[in-house]
Amino acid sequence: MSQPVLSMISLGCAKNLVDTERILGAFVERGWLVADEPQDADAVLINTCGFIAEAREESFGAIEYFLGLKEAGVIRVVVVIGCMVQLMRDQLPVQFPGVDAWVGLTGPGAVVDACDRVLAEEGGAAPYTPDPAERPLDLRPRLRVTPRHFAYLRIAEGCDNRCRYCQIPAIRGPLRSKPFDGIVDEAAQLITDGARELIVIAQDTTSYGVDLYGERKVPDLLRALRDLDGLVWLRLLYAHPAHVTDELIAVMAEGGPVLPTIDLPVQHADDAILAAMGRGITQAELRDLIGRIRSAVPDAAIRTTVIVGFPGEGEAEFAELLGFVREMRFDRLGGFTYSREEGTLAAELEDHVPDDVKEERLAAVMELQQEIATEHSEALVGREIDAVVDGKGIDGEWTGRTVRDAPDVDGTIRLEGRGIAAGTFVRACVTEAYGYDLVGRVITD
Repeated sequence: MSQPVLSMISLGCAKNLVDTERILGAFVERGWLVADEPQDADAVLINTCGFIAEAREESFGAIEYFLGLKEAGVIRVVVVIGCMVQLMRDQLPVQFPGVDAWVGLTGPGAVVDACDRVLAEEGGAAPYTPDPAERPLDLRPRLRVTPRHFAYLRIAEGCDNRCRYCQIPAIRGPLRSKPFDGIVDEAAQLITDGARELIVIAQDTTSYGVDLYGERKVPDLLRALRDLDGLVWLRLLYAHPAHVTDELIAVMAEGGPVLPTIDLPVQHADDAILAAMGRGITQAELRDLIGRIRSAVPDAAIRTTVIVGFPGEGEAEFAELLGFVREMRFDRLGGFTYSREEGTLAAELEDHVPDDVKEERLAAVMELQQEIATEHSEALVGREIDAVVDGKGIDGEWTGRTVRDAPDVDGTIRLEGRGIAAGTFVRACVTEAYGYDLVGRVITD
């Protein structure tokens, strides 16, 4: 019997991408081959995101597309897994009866088992969605799909924050930190595999260790990781502002591979809205935190996210948010409209904001941030900056990222000059700025 072949589609965030890499590793261990193109595969696996309505619509579209290919005889099997299955286990089989198997958040081995059963014509359409709190931590080898020079390092699963708009605890369960030494060992393996930039992720990286060790251990973890041979950049994402400590700021200030950047999702600035969201922090505390970061790390780049249109957000509350963004001048900012999610506490609140008003407010925030980002970028023209070369764009030009930019979510720098190659870390002089993006000439000896 020939080896079965899998093609996989990964939707959603970087944490979902790590799941995808673990699952691919499990398939390869079981003797499966992996194909880039779905038409070359026996089974297509869709790893879904169910965080908000927009993400679910993207997942629905992917399912419909591949079911169409199945109906046309291009592919044999469609299996759907991940967050959206965990969240909508009862509705999905009715909505998409052509799907061959459904698997929620569980160990990668169960996903392989489901595909094996379907190919053996043993069935498997009933959703398998165990309690996410019982899900094994992801310790299996990964088949990485990111460029070789960077990798995501997930340090915990689940979340205990219980923000009132968020379904993550319901989908992924409570906080479950991975053992400290295991994370360091995995990081060393990723570096041996060619990664030179490690991007530390979790639902809330700043809560790492609370469940295992009774204290926030991410500063200690960053210090241990930065000492690994071969590591060039160490980037921290998803840092809850209520949990950022002076010790963590001190680690950023100490330099080395730990980049002077932090991903700090503030979500709002009006105190009443922050309280209604369950964020556990006030605007005054946010201001104090941002001030301490910028005082200790003068060149710190702070990226954030905000949510507009949360229930109860009137014109005054939105003006408070807009003024805060204008004053704080974040280096990077992502904006979202509030999504009313069934089962969350926020869904039961009164004074929901009309969708058209949400969109107008989001446009206003992003227009303001565009102005701020343009000013930040233009201030870099003529300066030297560190960058990593990610590869060539569709136009054939080399593109990369500065220390300020995380993959896929932030800006890029187009690089010109000699001796450029994917995966190299370079020093470049910024020659032009276009909003969020830069152009630079590589400095050579």
